[in-house]
Amino acid sequence: MADISDFQESESEVRVYCRSYPTVFTTGKEHTLSDEDGNEYIDFLSGAGALNYGHNNELLQKILQDYISANGVTMSLDLFTSAKRDFISKFNSTILAPRSMHYKMQFVGPTGTNSVEAALKLARKVTGRFNVVAFTNGFHGVTLGALAATANKKHREATIGALGNVTRFPFDGYFGHNMDSLIYAEGLLSGKGSGIEPPAAILLETIQGEGGINVASGDWLRGLQRLCREVGALLIVDDIQMGCGRTGTFFSFEEHGLDPDVICLSKSISGYGLPMALTLLKPKLDIWRPGEHNGTFRGNNLAFVTASAALDYWRSSEFSDSIVKKGRIIRDSLERTAEKIPLQWVKEIRGKGMVFGFELNAPELAETVVKTAFKSGLIIETCGADDNVLKVMPPLTISEAGLMKGLDILHSSIVKACSIH
Repeated sequence: MADISDFQESESEVRVYCRSYPTVFTTGKEHTLSDEDGNEYIDFLSGAGALNYGHNNELLQKILQDYISANGVTMSLDLFTSAKRDFISKFNSTILAPRSMHYKMQFVGPTGTNSVEAALKLARKVTGRFNVVAFTNGFHGVTLGALAATANKKHREATIGALGNVTRFPFDGYFGHNMDSLIYAEGLLSGKGSGIEPPAAILLETIQGEGGINVASGDWLRGLQRLCREVGALLIVDDIQMGCGRTGTFFSFEEHGLDPDVICLSKSISGYGLPMALTLLKPKLDIWRPGEHNGTFRGNNLAFVTASAALDYWRSSEFSDSIVKKGRIIRDSLERTAEKIPLQWVKEIRGKGMVFGFELNAPELAETVVKTAFKSGLIIETCGADDNVLKVMPPLTISEAGLMKGLDILHSSIVKACSIH
């Protein structure tokens, strides 16, 4: 059994993920992790979405090793470097230009929450307004500005003080599929008697990850974009977890025809799990004065190098097609699992691309599944307001054989957990 006493004695109680997987990991390769005792685990956690291209992806690893061996610049604040130039050029030619998208790139401190902070600060600066619309079950980070937009109770309770200037609206389907929450939003933002200050921005995830894999419809998203234009608010899409291919396209909103004013990226944008965050903004919005939003580590050149290399996956439709294909495998497997357990335990299966939620009717049952799966060699987490949704999020590069093996473990873990509850 792994000795975790050093962590328990010296590391802060704020740690989270390690509580579900009490072992000491030593190596990671592609879709697997190994621990000190020689046990191997299939990884359906994927660094909470930071490892879309797997652990130590050989393509990215080789390029990173060569860069380090050549004494490439590691840290540069916002100085010009060849590594940054290569990323900017390749991101423009591989991602933006083929989609007819025109954005300036703001490299912020290397976390998703910093990307959101920059987006919110800019929206307020551009519009002169303070209020922001965010949604039920949304998650945008835990620094104060982003936390104000985050809905999760356990995160908000950690802060003593006001989390203001945010109006909360119901996400698509929050009150059930028979109520159109877009009508609610339109009525309150357009009505003169609602008492709601005109917002600087509407901030949303097209699929809520931490919120429970809640998938917004195209009509709802397009309606929100139209509403933004009508009320003079910016549309900010938080694509931190669902971007970089997780839904089958590089951006999660592509098939819906959205044209966001600001896009927040982090997690898998570096390709290798290295810290990096990027805020994309329409050129007309770039009214920053030098240094108004900065950070020491916004020049992580190691991340620029691997981020550039990861863009090679997007030079053709082959990679995107493989995500869609493996997504069908995931959905089919989860639906077969649902047929094998008592009806009262499973609530809903939802998702897109290679992110799916298997919602159970009891948080303790979901916790049992996570523990059972870990003992059987699978790492998977829960999400949702009640932590009752199993989040299936393997690396996009996982082999079909590895994917099926992981899904088989998940199937048996769910069936076993249901049999003892």
